[in-house]
Amino acid sequence: MWRAGLKWNFLIMGTMIGAGYASGREIWQFFGEESGLAIVIFSVLFSLSCYVIMSMSFEQQTSHYIPILEKLVGKKLTYVYDWMIIFYLFTTTVVMIAGGGVALEMFYIPYWLGIAFISILLILLFCWDTEGMLSINSLLLPLLITGLAFVLIVFAKSSENPFVFHWDEQSNWPSAFTFTALNILPLVAVLAAVGKEIKHRGEILIASIGSGLALGMISFLYNESLLHIASEIVLYEIPLFAILKQFPYSMLIFMSILLWAAIYTTAASGIFGLISRFRKLLKAPAWIIAGLFVLFMLPLTKFGFSTLISFLYPLYGLVNLYMLASILLYPFSKRYSS
Repeated sequence: MWRAGLKWNFLIMGTMIGAGYASGREIWQFFGEESGLAIVIFSVLFSLSCYVIMSMSFEQQTSHYIPILEKLVGKKLTYVYDWMIIFYLFTTTVVMIAGGGVALEMFYIPYWLGIAFISILLILLFCWDTEGMLSINSLLLPLLITGLAFVLIVFAKSSENPFVFHWDEQSNWPSAFTFTALNILPLVAVLAAVGKEIKHRGEILIASIGSGLALGMISFLYNESLLHIASEIVLYEIPLFAILKQFPYSMLIFMSILLWAAIYTTAASGIFGLISRFRKLLKAPAWIIAGLFVLFMLPLTKFGFSTLISFLYPLYGLVNLYMLASILLYPFSKRYSS
């Protein structure tokens, strides 16, 4: 049970920790000053959301997200949210592919070549279908989380001003709801696709609580670190590099590789969600469906990584608030209706 729970935990975090999050750009976009309480609220909301979605998927033994949407928002709104999820998965995967190009630029690899590299690896991954997705997450996510936590803790210790939680200065707490809402649609898409593979409710508890706690702690450390270099962030496409400039060059290379891995796993999660939705319609092997989607995504990567994040992510965070509310209220509405 623990092993399976950790497998789903890594799947959740692989969906969440992508180019925007691991680079620090997404953290800075939503949090910043007076956001300690916001991060605590986010951690709780995220765990509850994961638990509800996984429980629904387990109960209905789902292989895609349509049955979950019908339960959450009703059949009429399901059509709207279906297209919203498709659009979300498509555009955010474009963001990941663009981020993959940016991350490799520090190794003097041209942007277009980096994009071609991550695109080819995404297609190859789905030669192994779902097992490929789960295996790559179980391999890369522990390394990413450990590496990111190590860098942030070392940076915190070397900082002149310690990280302190000021309860009386928490005006940014509403951002917890938009930040959680931002990540709801991919969670619904990805977790609904594995409902048939969940064997025990204990797996759901391990995955939902574990992912919420881990993301909450890393988010707090990351946000506090970025606050210490706030004046320099504007100079960097990827804020993590502003933190890493104080580290040896070998650490910069190592974390750049892990950042690229985070981008890759989230892009894979987006493609996985799209494949699960269109598998019956297209009736083709997963790698061919993945190739078709990647082919359509490539022209959009020219807009750039930070531009896509700054425009799309706040917009998604706002439109997904209704979905977040539906998920959090579902256990109560289910009990009332029964």
